[in-house]
Amino acid sequence: MRRRIFWRFGIFFILFMLACGAFTFLFWTIALALGGINVPDHISFILRPLGLGAFIIGVLVLIFTLRSFRSAAEPVGDVIDAAQRVAGGDYKIRVEERGPREVRTLARSFNEMTSRLQANDAERRRLLADVSHELRTPLTVIQGNLEGMLDGVYPLDAAHLEPVLDETRQLARLIEDLRTLALAEAGALHLQKESTDLAILCAETAASFGAQAAAAGITLTTDSAPSLPNVDVDPARIRQVLENLVANALRFTERDGQIQITATVDNTKNVVIAVQDTGRGIPAEELPHIFERFYKARDSRGTGLGLAIAKSLIQAHSGDIFAQSEIGKGTRIWFTLPT
Repeated sequence: MRRRIFWRFGIFFILFMLACGAFTFLFWTIALALGGINVPDHISFILRPLGLGAFIIGVLVLIFTLRSFRSAAEPVGDVIDAAQRVAGGDYKIRVEERGPREVRTLARSFNEMTSRLQANDAERRRLLADVSHELRTPLTVIQGNLEGMLDGVYPLDAAHLEPVLDETRQLARLIEDLRTLALAEAGALHLQKESTDLAILCAETAASFGAQAAAAGITLTTDSAPSLPNVDVDPARIRQVLENLVANALRFTERDGQIQITATVDNTKNVVIAVQDTGRGIPAEELPHIFERFYKARDSRGTGLGLAIAKSLIQAHSGDIFAQSEIGKGTRIWFTLPT
């Protein structure tokens, strides 16, 4: 597009020079008619109509050049004015797509940029509001309990100190989750990759939740393909993703339900790890939002960051994560990792 713009202005310059040449020829013809230049009559008879024709052509070329330049300059001026408003914080401004094709492309790109800036600004505001809300709840509990104990309303015993400790742990988890998410989304998350047997990783993750699943009356199993290749990943981060998916499955699966972790290889040679449960499922209108920050079920006590972090960690490994669910039949969340 830059090359086309240069060519267009180059053509404008050439046409302008032609117009100047035509007017120069006209002035020379006028001088000839007034006797300022002596030439033979038969040559003068030819040059006079040529001078008139050159004048008409010069006028037409000049008009065309000025109109064309104006049609390109005015939309560019709109973009410049809009850019100044964006610099002042107005992300709602849009410019009309008009003028030559290159200028229309510039206006379209500018509008797309401002749309993204507006969306990012709205997301930033929403994130600040969500973080403030999530921090306020545990801080209120901590402050209330401590003030009650200092004022003698509550006794200074384990029963009243344990809720305070629980809320501080909740705060610590929230802060660590926010830090992980910020690093992952900024592309600054340091991954310590190594060749990893994902079948063993899945089995170890399932074993770590074995007691919790047994206490809840839920069957937790694993099934890995025998030809599963080792993958170059950060095992701690992938285990973090798996633990998050299994913890969510346990939270929303009733007694006598089942959770299965599977590890297979798809047709594109990517490793696919899935966590499938027989829980209550996710409503169709909520399913597209489950990987968004701070999005959570109404009865969830989590921070709403787990699946957002899982998505960021998988994308940091050049993979992707998906979800499928049906009310009353359960949920399947799976992610892919390139081999």
